[in-house]
Amino acid sequence: MSNAQTIAAIATAYGESGIGIVRMSGPESLDIFLGLFRSPAGKTMSRSEAEPRRMHYGFIRNPETGETLDEVLCVYMKAPRSYTAEDLIEIQCHGSLVSLRNILAACFRLGAAPAAPGEFTKRAFLNGRIDLAQAEAVIDLIQARSDKSFDVAMGQVEGTLSMRVARLRDALKELLILLTVNMDYPDEDIEEITYGQIEKSLMQINDECLKLLEFSQEGRMIREGFSVTIVGKPNVGKSSLLNFFLRENRAIVTEIPGTTRDTIEEQVSLNGIPVKLTDTAGIRESEDVVERLGIQRSKEAFNKADLLLFLVDSSQPLSDEDRELCRLLDDRRCIVLLNKSDLPRVLAEQEMSALLPKSVVLSTSLTEGIGLDRLEETITEWITGGKVRRKDDVLVTNVRHIELLRRTREEIEEALSMTRRQEAMDFIEVNTRAAFDLLGEITGQTAGDEILEEIFSRFCLGK
Repeated sequence: MSNAQTIAAIATAYGESGIGIVRMSGPESLDIFLGLFRSPAGKTMSRSEAEPRRMHYGFIRNPETGETLDEVLCVYMKAPRSYTAEDLIEIQCHGSLVSLRNILAACFRLGAAPAAPGEFTKRAFLNGRIDLAQAEAVIDLIQARSDKSFDVAMGQVEGTLSMRVARLRDALKELLILLTVNMDYPDEDIEEITYGQIEKSLMQINDECLKLLEFSQEGRMIREGFSVTIVGKPNVGKSSLLNFFLRENRAIVTEIPGTTRDTIEEQVSLNGIPVKLTDTAGIRESEDVVERLGIQRSKEAFNKADLLLFLVDSSQPLSDEDRELCRLLDDRRCIVLLNKSDLPRVLAEQEMSALLPKSVVLSTSLTEGIGLDRLEETITEWITGGKVRRKDDVLVTNVRHIELLRRTREEIEEALSMTRRQEAMDFIEVNTRAAFDLLGEITGQTAGDEILEEIFSRFCLGK
């Protein structure tokens, strides 16, 4: 992208802050900066004085009026040793929106163009500094909602997934070369590949794809979050359960049924996994207009949840409301909590297990703290699928990557099936090449313009 236009954008979030950053990238970045920057003594800076990767203190002036726009610290990063692999300037000013807008406008006056969303990262990709999987991980870093999601994204920015995909593509490329040589030059004095060798190679590649997909459910949940909705009739302890997860009294708890008249949503981190918890109004018939609106929202949260926590009062027989909820929960992922187990028990675990055989049934007492550790463990098991991840396992978190890996496996398995039937190598080559190209879409080698535009449009301005 040597002929790319110089772009500029505000790189920090809008609002008051101690520091704000205006970023420029492109061939004219240094010249534009030198046209705006003045030393504390009011002098201009020469190109030779603009030492790369050194902080320069001074002032940004309006190029037309000479008016001081702000006191700044600036750094010049010379291509290719910059985020975009182009000449790049970052101007650190006071975090006032007025200052940021004025400095950005001054950059535009001297020839910079407004950057599109994600254009800095897109240039890093197009200039070969990062691949597409690493670029997408930058979004995940920005949007990370837990320590674990940040750590996974950082690993992918550093290339953990990209290296695994590259190894798979290298193995497929070697196989494609052998297939092509044997098909196109059958009479030459070359080593003839056997169906047994093809099968062995495809099986090894397939196993590696399986390893990458093994923890994809957990990876997706770490990236996107996990939605848990608490349901049950009024006054069974739903608000107390929310308060337990939050470790604070967020929801009002009383003995009066219907205290919660609307859904309450909170974000928590459960063993490093971001979880959106929704405490619902009891789902029941009500004549109260406000409560009916809350119940409608409860139903919406019920339908959207990844996992439902169904609270039942174990000191009372099942009510008609409980049984109606059991009917609705029959095909949903659900953990049943027989709450108030510190009181004389009327409802047994076996009875609930018979009504909801696909659900996990736990006994709890929210007032006494009984069974709550087991509840957290059970939710974590839902998310991880009960699998124990090794330290060197790569978590695939991006839905696009997961789908491409699944499609890759389909092509490899089709190639394996034909290999075992000893069909023509031309047919095997078609599926092998398709798998090679699908993996290339993950890292960007075979991704089309539409895919690139769609991915980078998700970025914020300035990144």
